[in-house]
Amino acid sequence: MINKRFPIVLMLEPLHACNLTCTGCGRIREYESTITERVPLEECLFAVDECGAPVVSICGGEPMMYPQIGELVAGILARNRHIYLCTNGMFIKKRLHEFTPDKRFYFNVHLDGMEKNHDIAVEREGVFREAIEGIKVAKAAGFQVCTNTTVYKETDMREVEELFEYLGPLGVDGHQIAPAYGYSAVNDREIFMTRDDIHEKFKDIDRLAKKFPIRQTPVYLDFLKGEHDMPCTAWGNPTYNVKGWKGPCYLITDGHHQTFEGLMTETPWESYGQGNDPRCEHCMVHCGFEPSAALGINVGLADNLKMLAWTLR
Repeated sequence: MINKRFPIVLMLEPLHACNLTCTGCGRIREYESTITERVPLEECLFAVDECGAPVVSICGGEPMMYPQIGELVAGILARNRHIYLCTNGMFIKKRLHEFTPDKRFYFNVHLDGMEKNHDIAVEREGVFREAIEGIKVAKAAGFQVCTNTTVYKETDMREVEELFEYLGPLGVDGHQIAPAYGYSAVNDREIFMTRDDIHEKFKDIDRLAKKFPIRQTPVYLDFLKGEHDMPCTAWGNPTYNVKGWKGPCYLITDGHHQTFEGLMTETPWESYGQGNDPRCEHCMVHCGFEPSAALGINVGLADNLKMLAWTLR
């Protein structure tokens, strides 16, 4: 079974500590009991080797608070992996000297809107300005930078467009965008969307994708609009953190496995997904469905042509 299912992106969480308390974040709440723990550097690199995914997304928590983050990135690059270092951007300026520009490495800066609304979402004033300063410093030093925007029920997509317009002159290399997942650990349930809400919210995403360098695949964007159906392939984006291999996925926790093989072979994958588990009913997050798009699951000739054009752009 482990040969039938294989990873594309490793979600590596070296710690769950963070300097912010973002309203929609389930991590700092779910892992409150282990918030001070860290995955040792050697263990992080072993997880990269054990998993074998070609792409590593270093997340958390705030990974820039990890004491050995520079060594971790260097170690992963030495293994010829591509890296997205997810960050709120507040520590980029302070710790930039620990990194070296590389075509396989991106800073992935979290921005959920323009200054007022982003600062509300992260529950602290001044974060937007610090993130923008981090982006400017990183770009000036020759690093690649993309942004990550989470869409909630109250998100105004016109503001997302305004944000991308604002980031263009800064030289940002691309944008990731996806709907939020309704974490059970988050008290404010009204910020999350149903599938119908998501379809409505993303109905105009094609126009934005033509205008800006959005990194999501066209098949996944069709899925968000409700024009394409895809199964969840959460095994394509396994998560490793202080408790081990998180199962079944980045968003739902039914247990932790001590080995990657254990996660892949012991998880009852058929029990999850829309129609199988109520927790999955309204999930359309990229980590569960982009692997389906990348692997060509439930796609036709027109979809393949879209993917080819997107790849070659």
